[in-house]
Amino acid sequence: MVPGILVILVTMVCAYMCALNIVKEKEIGTIEQINVTPIKKYEFILGKLIPFWIIGMFVFSVGLLGVAHLVYHIVPVGSLFVLYSFLSVYLIAMLGIGLLISTYSGTQQQAMSLAFFCMMIFILMSGLFTSIDGMPDWAKWISRFNPVTYFIQVMRMVVLKGSGLRDIQHQFIVIVGMAVFFNTWAIINYRKTS
Repeated sequence: MVPGILVILVTMVCAYMCALNIVKEKEIGTIEQINVTPIKKYEFILGKLIPFWIIGMFVFSVGLLGVAHLVYHIVPVGSLFVLYSFLSVYLIAMLGIGLLISTYSGTQQQAMSLAFFCMMIFILMSGLFTSIDGMPDWAKWISRFNPVTYFIQVMRMVVLKGSGLRDIQHQFIVIVGMAVFFNTWAIINYRKTS
C-alpha cells in the first residue's frame, strides 16, 4: 500500500498544482500580457511545467526516502535510478494532464472540479485498492488508459521485487506515449484558446 499511496500523492500534487496555475493566470488577466510578450508558446509551457516537475521529484523523494524508509522501514529492493527514470517521464505525463485541464477550464473552481473528477477515476481504476484482475472487462479497459496504473505497477515491481529497466519497459513505453499525447493535446488546445 505504501508505494501505491506515494504514487497517488505525487499524482495529486502535480496534476492539481499545474491545473490551477495557468487558470489563475487567466482569472487575474495576466495570461493576455504573457501572450503578447516575445516568448514562444513552448517556452511559456516549459516555464510552467518545470517547477512542478521539480516539486514532484522532491515530494517523491521525501515520501520514499523519508517517510517510507523512516516510518515504515521500507527499503527499495530495486534500483533508485529505475524509479527516478520512470518518475521523470510519469511526471511529464501527469503535468500534461494538468495543463490540459487548465486549457479547458475558465476558473480555478472549474479546474479543481475537473481535476478531482479525473483523480477519482485514476485512483479507483489504478489497482491500488482492488486488483485489476478482479475487475469486469470494461474496467480493465479503462485501467489500460490510466497512467496511475502503470506507475503503481512499476513501484511494486521495483520496490518489492527489485525489477530493472528491462522488466518495466512495457510500462515505460506506455507512459512515454501518454506524456507525448497529453502534452501535445494541451499545447495544441492552448494555442486555440489563447
